[in-house]
Amino acid sequence: MSQYNRFTYPIPEIRASIYYLTEREGGRKTPVSSGYRGQFYYDDTNWDACQTFIGQDVCLLGKTVDCYLTTASPQFHLKQLHIGKVFEIREGARVVGKGIITEVLNPKFLIEQ
Repeated sequence: MSQYNRFTYPIPEIRASIYYLTEREGGRKTPVSSGYRGQFYYDDTNWDACQTFIGQDVCLLGKTVDCYLTTASPQFHLKQLHIGKVFEIREGARVVGKGIITEVLNPKFLIEQ
């Protein structure tokens, strides 16, 4: 984890697995680094979230990375998420990654069952 990310986003709220599309699949042209803040898109809304990769600093396109997500506006995610929820990572309207939540670390984010 880079120094910048550790001090800017100290408490991760979500753990997820994200597959980054290749350029041929419509994704980025360059690999993704830990600290990337692509738009975290779910339920028809884009949100800002910092990704901190687990066990690696860079994710090559066409590969999957496990990461922590820390949102910039946690108050809007209360009771919205659950394990298994799928989401996209976007750059504008372009989808560059597809993810699934594997753990909700902030219990306030969990949907009440």
